[in-house]
Amino acid sequence: MSMNSESLSQEPSAIQQRRQANMFLVRLQWLMILLLIAALLWLYISQQRFEHNVNERLQSNEQVVSRLNEMDDRIFAMSQQTLPAPRTAASSQAQNQLDLLRIQIQAADRLLADNNESAAIELLRGLHWQLSQSSNEIAPALTVVIKQSLAKDIERLQARSSQPSPWQLQNIAIQNIQEFLHSYEREHPANASDLTQNLDNNMSLTRRQLMIHEVIMTLNLATQASNMREKEQLVGYLRQARKQLQTLVPQTSTPQTTSTNNKTSPTANSTTANKDKVQTKSSPNDITEVIDWLDRLIANAPKPTPLLTKQILDKPKR
Repeated sequence: MSMNSESLSQEPSAIQQRRQANMFLVRLQWLMILLLIAALLWLYISQQRFEHNVNERLQSNEQVVSRLNEMDDRIFAMSQQTLPAPRTAASSQAQNQLDLLRIQIQAADRLLADNNESAAIELLRGLHWQLSQSSNEIAPALTVVIKQSLAKDIERLQARSSQPSPWQLQNIAIQNIQEFLHSYEREHPANASDLTQNLDNNMSLTRRQLMIHEVIMTLNLATQASNMREKEQLVGYLRQARKQLQTLVPQTSTPQTTSTNNKTSPTANSTTANKDKVQTKSSPNDITEVIDWLDRLIANAPKPTPLLTKQILDKPKR
């Protein structure tokens, strides 16, 4: 009887311990679910904030475009207005023609900034014809210099119009980088077994995808800046994208890359002429090569080339 009473006294305690263990497991499961929900909410809020910042930047870009359009309208209105009265009777007509010529050259320079090279070439041809007319009052020596500079500008623009502009090459290279990042995000996910076994791996995957998404959005802003011919903004967004991608490069990849470069230095010597050129016909193979592309885009950011005639007319008078 004593053995039966001891076994009966032990059975309730075992059942109670089992219930307590079940309750602990249930609470632990709820705690993990709540932590996962909180993480998803944090990611959603971060994405919303990022989209809000991107929308604000796009709105600021639209304001810049509207201001540029207003500037174009003012330049066109200035070119259509009558010039002020001459100061001296001897050089009044020649000075007026020079002032009008400067305004027209500024309009041609603005057309080049808007990537309208055909209209700029036609305007320069019209100015060249205008200087050949008998109504031209500008000094003959200065007329010859201006006509020669106009001819050189027309020849240079005609040769450049047959090739893609540096801004277009920048946009093509940025599009290739974005396409690679989209494919990289799809083709390089984390291991499925690791994701099911470890919640930290799942969170790291989400952070990596979010970082790639941010880089793609930053490159979209760089394309907008390139379309508006804003070099400073373009370089700033490219540097920002490069800084974001640095977080995705493993720290151990730098020595490997250095050793690889040292091994392939004889081959690299044969391609030093093309090392700094913007790549447009291929796509990068990994994140390290994407960073190298961004370095080339930053180093080869397009620089505006002023017209030779504009430089001559802007020189101070002797």
